[in-house]
Amino acid sequence: MRATLRWAHSDLRTHRGEALFMVLATAGIVASLLLATALFGYATNPWQRVFAQARGAHVWLHTTASADTGRLIGLDGVQTVAGPYSTESVTVADRGTRAFVELRATAGRPTVGRPLLTSGHWLDAGTPDGVVLESRLARSLLAEPGDSLTLPGTARTLTVVGIAESAEPRYSPGDRPGLVWAPSAAVRAPGGRVVGLRLTDPDDTDYVVQRAVTLLGSGAVSEVSTWQQARGEAQGDNRLLGQILGLFGLGALLAAGFAVHGAIATRIRGHLRDISVLKTIGFTPAQVVRIFLLQHVAYALLGAVAAAALTWGPGSRLPGRLGDAVGVWHGLPGHTAALVAVPVGAVLFIGAVTGLAAWRAGRVPPVPVPRSAAPAGGRLSSLARRALGLRVPPALVLGWHRAFTRRPRTLATVGRLALPLLLIVVAMSAWTTIDRFQSTPERMGLPASLTVRTDGGIGDRETRALLDRAPRVAAAYPGVEVAALVPGQTATIALRGLGTHRDPYPYVVAEGRAPRGPDEAVAGQGLLDLLDVHVGDWVRMTVGDQPQILHIVGRSIEPENAGRVISTSLDTLQDNDPKLAPTLYQLRLRPGADPHAVAGALAAAGLGHLDVHPVTNPADGLSPLRGVVVGLIAVLALIGLIELLTAIGGTVRESERDLPALKAIGLSPRQITAITVTATGCTALASALVGTAVGLPLAHWLIDAQGHSSGIGAGIAQSPSWRLVLLLGAAAVLGAVALSALPAARATRRRLADTLSAMA
Repeated sequence: MRATLRWAHSDLRTHRGEALFMVLATAGIVASLLLATALFGYATNPWQRVFAQARGAHVWLHTTASADTGRLIGLDGVQTVAGPYSTESVTVADRGTRAFVELRATAGRPTVGRPLLTSGHWLDAGTPDGVVLESRLARSLLAEPGDSLTLPGTARTLTVVGIAESAEPRYSPGDRPGLVWAPSAAVRAPGGRVVGLRLTDPDDTDYVVQRAVTLLGSGAVSEVSTWQQARGEAQGDNRLLGQILGLFGLGALLAAGFAVHGAIATRIRGHLRDISVLKTIGFTPAQVVRIFLLQHVAYALLGAVAAAALTWGPGSRLPGRLGDAVGVWHGLPGHTAALVAVPVGAVLFIGAVTGLAAWRAGRVPPVPVPRSAAPAGGRLSSLARRALGLRVPPALVLGWHRAFTRRPRTLATVGRLALPLLLIVVAMSAWTTIDRFQSTPERMGLPASLTVRTDGGIGDRETRALLDRAPRVAAAYPGVEVAALVPGQTATIALRGLGTHRDPYPYVVAEGRAPRGPDEAVAGQGLLDLLDVHVGDWVRMTVGDQPQILHIVGRSIEPENAGRVISTSLDTLQDNDPKLAPTLYQLRLRPGADPHAVAGALAAAGLGHLDVHPVTNPADGLSPLRGVVVGLIAVLALIGLIELLTAIGGTVRESERDLPALKAIGLSPRQITAITVTATGCTALASALVGTAVGLPLAHWLIDAQGHSSGIGAGIAQSPSWRLVLLLGAAAVLGAVALSALPAARATRRRLADTLSAMA
């Protein structure tokens, strides 16, 4: 054992840089996987905790005031009913911030769908105008217990007495109203009712919704929301961040495994004589394998322990959502097991790959087999001979020949070095896609920058005139958005009428074409998947008692409502219901206009009758991904550096065997050095070309697949600029050339006796 440790210590002193890079790369990989685990837990468990503690309803039905909801308790699969509660839609304001909310008349604290108070207290008779706000709505309004909310256009005020968490779908400005629990006296003009259903089996949600809508009548149900929708919204971008971290972490782990395998295989080829000596003095094959195995497992274990310690300790102090995720993860059940299992799994994987490579060392015979000094690649190819005839410098020709004559070994080296470069290209594509969402949202399904809603105090003509006078508004598209029941009556979708036939809305169409005629529409990927339809199909939906039949002529990039949106022109909806009037306006701003400044100016010009919100950009929640991408690129660069050093070491050792022959034909030390440098540069160039050629289409496929699964739809993937791609390839090639120059020059200055000894 002492001899094993001494040999490992000697090897560590010789390869300190590779050992350090291996430890750092393993630490980065394990940290990525642990952060991915934390984000998955952060995305899922908080909502699950709230749902369980609140005894959340699996289905919420918004109905008319006359609907007979009492019969729902008798439905098969319904365990308990919450409500019905009368509701009123109003706009509230606090400190200049406005929000569209649903006042829900609640006589006592519910037993199903019970709000979980985080501050303040529940409603009481001592505060007749007191209300409790849902926590996300309270954060948007910057409201706290004791604040007074105004209702613009009226003399009414509401006093915030509490803030509570809820497992229902979250407030989204301009998309979904916020939830406000209020005493019955505060709900003065009820416009409908809402009832919650807690089911005995959550898997029967679609069936129960269909039965409930059939029982009440489709005209009595205006909107349906389910626990799956609420969970998906709550997970949101956290789950996506976890998926990205996990994907790149596993890819980096695979690249690190290949890099370790290549490093050990190359080191074994360079230490065949030493291994034979070890066996001659009594080392068994198992002991030889154990030398390499223990050495590299120790590197991996050191990096894994460091990553686990950093994640457990200062990880919760990371800025933004990553720090919040780690802090919440510490309090979740099972986090200790994950904190142990992830590093152990990474170390075992690296150990398994190390064992496969070290097994070859155990098969080295005790008596070394003499190796020929002749180039293993055989004679020069006709192309190489022709190049020499054209007076191409011999160093370039022989370097290229050396790089590509050992085809199996060369392909393995190129593949191992191309893998981290491929993953870097994918990371750069993810960065570019997020950047395009923020810099050019009109190309990514967000042609409008602001959404304007009125409170009924001013009409359509006055609103259009006000928007037309705004100097920084390029176009205003009137529209309406209603909830529609899908065929089968198992869910509701968003039906939008935007723009007119004369002034159509500029949809971003990824498939098919934009709607131009009557009854034509475009749909998001989420709706196509929900209804199992395709572009070219006709679909039927119900809005109250009114059926609406539309022809889907295109698939639009739809970032909102998980893509469960079908959009047509306002004229088409008014043909079916002439009394339908615009309730919202989508505004396209002039280049350089600040959406927040324009929103403030319009709200002031509307004298309290306009509710103006910037359109939600899905990239806003992915801002932490930029730091993640930088960290991943650094980890992948370390792995690539390990593989590059391995390739350089193998090339230099092969050049030592050819050194006597090259000197014999008259090549100078500088030319011999140039041969090694050229061979390394050609290998790096081939790896960069393979990594780019495979990485760009792979990145498009992965990003579009994620867009498809999220409902946004394929067609959002963006490639990095050709300048960045060229810069990456040039950095890889120039780095390989620079790193190989010094060891190649040293090899040419070795004594002939040392060279002949290495060949023995």
